[in-house]
Amino acid sequence: MDRTARRSWRTISVCVFALVTLSACQKEVTEHATTTVLPTVTSQALILTPSYQHEQTFTGTIRAGNTTGVGFELAGKLNELQADSGIKVKQGQILAILDTRLLEAERQEIQASLAQTQADVDLATSTLKRNQELKKSGYVSEQLLDENRSQLNSLAAAKNRLLASQHANQLKLDKSILVAPFDGTISQRLHNLGEVIAAGSPIFTLVGNINPEAYIGVPVALAEQFHAGQQVQVSVQDQTFTAEIAGISAEVNPISRTLQLRISLPQDARVINGEIAYLHQQQQIEQAGYWVPISALTDGIRGLWNLYVIANYEQQSIIERRDVEILYTTQDMAYIQGAIQPNEIYVSQGLHKLVVGQAVSPIAAATR
Repeated sequence: MDRTARRSWRTISVCVFALVTLSACQKEVTEHATTTVLPTVTSQALILTPSYQHEQTFTGTIRAGNTTGVGFELAGKLNELQADSGIKVKQGQILAILDTRLLEAERQEIQASLAQTQADVDLATSTLKRNQELKKSGYVSEQLLDENRSQLNSLAAAKNRLLASQHANQLKLDKSILVAPFDGTISQRLHNLGEVIAAGSPIFTLVGNINPEAYIGVPVALAEQFHAGQQVQVSVQDQTFTAEIAGISAEVNPISRTLQLRISLPQDARVINGEIAYLHQQQQIEQAGYWVPISALTDGIRGLWNLYVIANYEQQSIIERRDVEILYTTQDMAYIQGAIQPNEIYVSQGLHKLVVGQAVSPIAAATR
């Protein structure tokens, strides 16, 4: 074969190879063009529920079982302060002392008067005895004896009056020392050293260490759900306690229009007087609906929400939008009702990728 024939043969071979390659590529492009890839969506079935648990939360404050303003029963000058705010005290511990110099002077005066009266009593007793002896000899009249007896009785009454005054003075001296009525912590000091204190004016605010209680108001319509001795859940900050209702108020608060519950917390509850307490109450609401993730809902119109439902048309899964109403929500779930039916399939997440009327490929969500 000459050189010209070989060149012709090579040219023909290249052309045939090119035609075969182009035919294969055209076939592959045609196959890709006829294949449709549908977006996958996570879906779940709607399950009808006849009712739902509605958790209501009511607020109140913590109060110690014993919280009082501790002060003197007497007026006087504050002479000593042996405690201050933030200090833990024991029952009977001395907290403050009044200036007792006037009471000491009064006590000395009473003691002197009592000694004088006692001397007069002794003299009157001796005089009566002598006159009784003289009466036997007829030297003393009966009238004189009556006068001696009357004088002795008067002196005895005066002595008893002085003894009572002495006891009252001692009580005043005792009450000039302020002691803690129970174990607790002093939350506030209200007066300073050297002040003249009025009778009954509190010097300290003392908060007891035991019997912490929560005072929480609830609406009158719900008060019938509670009763004394009932176990309830109360939370304070990050602590949750199983507490007991100790009492229910008999009158409505004129400001909050609620009834107050007095709830006893456990003895070991670490709470502070005045903290906010929350009462958690579960209420069964008899209303049919469906639980769905909040991620399955989008904003609607006129206060409604939208749920994307997957409907089957001509062997295709098509996205439909349904109007629903939210009845109750938790942290990540919503209880809804609306234009939906039991066992319908809805899109549970990824709604931002979808539009109404779009064909999709649903995938069932994993159950938890």
